[in-house]
Amino acid sequence: MRNKTPSPRAAAKDASHERIVSAAARAIRRSGYAGTGVADIMKEAGLTHGAFYAHFASRDAMLAEAADRAGAESVARAREMISAAPAERSLEFLVHSYLSQEHLKDIECGCPMAALGSEMPRQSAEVRHAATARIKEMVDIVAGEMRVAAPGEARDQSLAAVATMVGALMLARAVDDPALSRAFCEAALAHLAPSPA
Repeated sequence: MRNKTPSPRAAAKDASHERIVSAAARAIRRSGYAGTGVADIMKEAGLTHGAFYAHFASRDAMLAEAADRAGAESVARAREMISAAPAERSLEFLVHSYLSQEHLKDIECGCPMAALGSEMPRQSAEVRHAATARIKEMVDIVAGEMRVAAPGEARDQSLAAVATMVGALMLARAVDDPALSRAFCEAALAHLAPSPA
């Protein structure tokens, strides 16, 4: 039986690749796709610019992996929030976490849909495909928390809920008026997770 342990060289390459993707996933949310350069990512990952092509065929290949990673992190946070909440309040907990002031301020590690949504139409098919898969995953997670009888109804409500959450966060980050920023989040919260009467 062959030993499946990677060689030290392969393990080092995997670790380097992980650092690049992690740095790129933060950078795209922080600076946008257009503002994310290969040289800056490689420097942040502690590698030389010349090492880039040992890991990726193109900048778009790196951006696609970064979009997938950022989306995976957002999906994982949503699952964690749901699992930590009482079953009957899981969606409420998720919405409150998503529209919190902490998430609003944490662009670099927050939801990539809110950070990058307006840029997506101008990205390559490879990048859009990676982001779309994670968006669908988020819609499915939210649909699973909807308390409705018909599966089709849950999906429709989930699409509206995700669109409302992402749109509210995008607008809250876009404006330079703190009161208006809070108002966007509070209005979305009131609509999606109203307080019991």
